[in-house]
Amino acid sequence: MTGVVLAKLNLSADQILNELGLTPEQVMDWLTRGVVWAVPNIVLGSMVIVPVWLVVFLFRPPRG
Repeated sequence: MTGVVLAKLNLSADQILNELGLTPEQVMDWLTRGVVWAVPNIVLGSMVIVPVWLVVFLFRPPRG
C-alpha cells in the first residue's frame, strides 16, 4: 500500500530521506541501536512474565 501511494505521489524513499536530512546508513544505525536496546528488555520481561503465567496456569482450578 505504501509503495502504491508513494508511486502515485511520484516520491521515492531517497527523496524523502533527503528532505529529512538523513542517509540510509543513519536510518539503519538507528534501527540497529533500537533493536540492540529492545531485545534485552524483551528478554528480561519474558523472564518475569512467562514463569508467573506458568504458575498461574498450573494452579488454576480445572474447568468444567
